[in-house]
Amino acid sequence: MADDVIEKDTVIIGSGPGGYVAAIRASELGQSVTIIEKSDTVGGVCLNVGCVPSKALITAGHRLQQAKNSQTYGITTSDAKIDFTKTQAWKDQKVVSRMTSGVQMLLKKHHVELINGEAYLDSDTQLRIMPSGERQFMDNGGGQTIKFKHLILATGSRPIEIRGFKFADRVIDSTGGLNLKEIPKEFIIIGGGYVGTELAGAYADLGSHVTILEGSPNIIPNFEKDMVSIVKKNLEKKGVTIITNAMAKSSENKGDSVDVTYEVDGKPTTISADYCMVTVGRRPNTDNFGLEMTNVKLSDKGLVEVDEQGKTSVDNIYAIGDITKGPALAHKAFFEAKTVAGAISGKHTANDYIGVPAVCFTDPELASVGLTEADAKDKGIEVKTAKFPFAGNARAVSLDAAEGFVKLIAQKDTGTLLGGQIVGPGASDLISELSVAINCQLNAEDIALTIHPHPTLGEPIQEAADILIGYPTHI
Repeated sequence: MADDVIEKDTVIIGSGPGGYVAAIRASELGQSVTIIEKSDTVGGVCLNVGCVPSKALITAGHRLQQAKNSQTYGITTSDAKIDFTKTQAWKDQKVVSRMTSGVQMLLKKHHVELINGEAYLDSDTQLRIMPSGERQFMDNGGGQTIKFKHLILATGSRPIEIRGFKFADRVIDSTGGLNLKEIPKEFIIIGGGYVGTELAGAYADLGSHVTILEGSPNIIPNFEKDMVSIVKKNLEKKGVTIITNAMAKSSENKGDSVDVTYEVDGKPTTISADYCMVTVGRRPNTDNFGLEMTNVKLSDKGLVEVDEQGKTSVDNIYAIGDITKGPALAHKAFFEAKTVAGAISGKHTANDYIGVPAVCFTDPELASVGLTEADAKDKGIEVKTAKFPFAGNARAVSLDAAEGFVKLIAQKDTGTLLGGQIVGPGASDLISELSVAINCQLNAEDIALTIHPHPTLGEPIQEAADILIGYPTHI
């Protein structure tokens, strides 16, 4: 028998990047906030089994390679080795646990109520909370019933499982790829997007021979070809085999290995590996929690339809993050979280995605924001572009990391910055300057006249701006 109905102000389903940030901002704006989280930990996929732990493994791989290959600097070492058990313990205990504990502390500091359980919607204003875990078939009784004034859906996404590659044993998703007990000698990755390419580089640095099977003509297709070509060259230097236009067909578990069959131009090939990781995309978590019991509208792709404030077709229900249209990025969810929290408090907030950067932590890093040259052409906007290589930057050269470039796209008549792409050292950090510039509608001269310290990796941005205004200095 259900408990008595409890009334709540703002309820959030999910404590990932969108959910916990929405909770904090809503609390700061005076709302009484409750988060319902079915997992044992807060922080969602990104913090627990996604973007944060993957960066830890990428760092470990870089450190191992630096220890092995520093002859360029006149440094000779004995053969460096890795204890992967200790690496995984550092990742889990010193990185992930530290960050999840920090989020829990922030929620407590802001007086956010955290309820562990699974939420099931009964209507546009009511839900039930059931204990997490498996239940008997047709068991929908019991649980705590909550009547909410406002609801924020932040349920995230999950890996797509493709036919012939059921996640089990030697066939794993990205979560499994981050939590391997040993470094595989042979590692097959199906899908050369953000996640697949990042982890391909990480495991290649750690000592694996990695094979990427990508269905499209190029890996990381969301970035410009001249950027990706540099990453591709470096992956091949690490011994990574990249097979494009490859369609994965089937897998066969061999006990201590897995056979993977793929086709290129209709010709089948079978290869073996210790593990096969499938990273072909993610599916929005808009099923299995009663959304069909509400009047919330979904797109044909299962995404929640929202307006510029994140409001759904139901006035008191909002949605953010991976379950809404756009890239599945944690920082996009952060942004949307603040928007919906403000909207619920009556503020005139709105989502504007032009300044949302995309980053891929490859070697070297990729980062892009705003329009590309092709985007501008498609929109009929006349632009001028400028590119400055890191080979002309003293800091990059002194780091022995002079590959790549900064490219700026500006409107031809006004010089207003419309977009920027960076491939090179520190691209993930440098892109924020361009995000600010585009959000604030700065022009090339504003950047050119901004004094950048020397010698730093930020100078190529100023150098590219100098080229745009017709006064190049170091090129």
